[in-house]
Amino acid sequence: MALSKPKIPDTPQHFLECGVEDCERNCEFYCNSCHQQMCKPCRDQHLKISENKNHEVVLYQLRKRQLPVQKCKIHPTKDIDIFCKECNIPLCSKCATMQEHQGHRFTDLETIYSDKFKLCQKELYKIHNYFVPTTQDLQKEVREDATEVKQIMDSIRTSMKAEADSLKNMVDTVLSENMEELNQIEKSLLEKLKSQEKTFDDYIVYLSDLVKEFQSYLSSTKLTNFTTKLPENLQIKSIPETTKPVKPEFSSAQYSKKEVAKLLGKITETNRKETLRRVKPMETVSFSTSIKTTSEQDKDLKSDKKQTLSLSASVTKVREFNVPVVDNVCHVSLDQSDRLWISDNKGNLVQTDLQGNVIQKIKTSGRMEGYHTVTQDSDLIFTDQNKNVINRMTQDNNITEFIQNGDWEPLSIHSSHINGDLLVGMWTDEEGKVTRYNKTGKELQNIQRDNKGQGLYSYPHFITENINGDICTSDFNKWAVVVVNKSGQHRFSYTGQKSEFYPYGICTDVLSHILVCDRYTNTVHLLDQDGQFLSLLLTRQQGVEYPRSMCVDDANNLCVGQPFSKKLTVYKYLK
Repeated sequence: MALSKPKIPDTPQHFLECGVEDCERNCEFYCNSCHQQMCKPCRDQHLKISENKNHEVVLYQLRKRQLPVQKCKIHPTKDIDIFCKECNIPLCSKCATMQEHQGHRFTDLETIYSDKFKLCQKELYKIHNYFVPTTQDLQKEVREDATEVKQIMDSIRTSMKAEADSLKNMVDTVLSENMEELNQIEKSLLEKLKSQEKTFDDYIVYLSDLVKEFQSYLSSTKLTNFTTKLPENLQIKSIPETTKPVKPEFSSAQYSKKEVAKLLGKITETNRKETLRRVKPMETVSFSTSIKTTSEQDKDLKSDKKQTLSLSASVTKVREFNVPVVDNVCHVSLDQSDRLWISDNKGNLVQTDLQGNVIQKIKTSGRMEGYHTVTQDSDLIFTDQNKNVINRMTQDNNITEFIQNGDWEPLSIHSSHINGDLLVGMWTDEEGKVTRYNKTGKELQNIQRDNKGQGLYSYPHFITENINGDICTSDFNKWAVVVVNKSGQHRFSYTGQKSEFYPYGICTDVLSHILVCDRYTNTVHLLDQDGQFLSLLLTRQQGVEYPRSMCVDDANNLCVGQPFSKKLTVYKYLK
């Protein structure tokens, strides 16, 4: 039987063919004597040849690695193929006969090489399949952290400039008011002094007239009529009394640099300690030095199927509970701690556990839209449609205005499980858009029109994100589920099955399915990630009459709320 050059792979997890010429069957065995890979029939044929009767044929997984050809430096015509156990060095057969190796023990270098090869291959596999990709993931995380730090710093710079501008405006206002007050005081004082000046002018005129009167008496016989006392009209009136003005004083402000810094705000570093980056455990990386045969491949495929979620043949009700504080269930958000936030159409927003026990309640301006979500840090984010703002409630129940939306009314909101971004569906004057913000509230992206300039949205009242980054919205006025990719490019719009379609609550699952409530047929439609209709997942047959809101919990259960009921029903639809 003719033998061809062995086909030994360099890497594991590769499916081999038989190395015998013109044989296309899969390799299962290996001849350590002639370093030949072969299938079972070729192995049997190989061992029938008399000169091969002492050949060592083993399962391919147990093969010895072929020793690379390396010439001896002392005897260049000889290959190094022996290992001296005493000297712990590789030799050629001629070196073994030399005086310095007399009485030493030798072993087959190929056996040692094969064992060491497996060890090295295992370490190489760890490097390529664990250490390199894990390090690259951490490096990517570092770069993302650097980007986030830059964004946060830019946000802080903007806030600092805004505070400084606000202080400058306040200083200008106070200065203007002080100037106006000073001008009024000056006007009042000058008017008083002008009045005093006029008083003295009148007195001087009086004195001038009196002088003339006296002069007339000196040149006439009137003087003889005087007695020892002057007539009353010639008596000199006293000089008018006037007061000196009280002049204002200016007290300069006494302030320090620290006081000014306090007015402008202070940059502080959080008290939280730096935490180590999470590294996936080594145990998650499995290594096999063997090459898988076809039968092994089939076994792996069966094993993978057991571990993969798929749609169940039927939908099963897991549990049902009442939410006592709300009048009906209009929107459901999943909290990170196995809790739910549930809202009705009267602004009641309550947090419950998965058994319906109320943990806390707040009052909002929310209606029937999907106006609340929970971040990766377990902060509650909800819209205020009266003020066109987005609020944040931290875990210590502190509520602040987080984002201002100007003339746009925020209808729906979703916190991305991929990167923590906030996706907000808004509308104004019957025109809609979706805006992306980062964790700090900085606007990153506006999605409003397709590549033809047509408006994508009208009233996007529910919004979510698929695991592939697609943004999925229910648009009531468009009568459609509108899906765009993470870059904002329109992928597809789903408009229902033959009948009218009024989309409400929307969510996605780990299989990239899109689930949407239809108010017209009172059903839940199940779509794949490309918008293909798969089935009516929930109908009245499953006990749901008016599905309006949904979310998928961490156990892959579907939580469904109904607007005319306080009930929240949990279904299992994946296996």
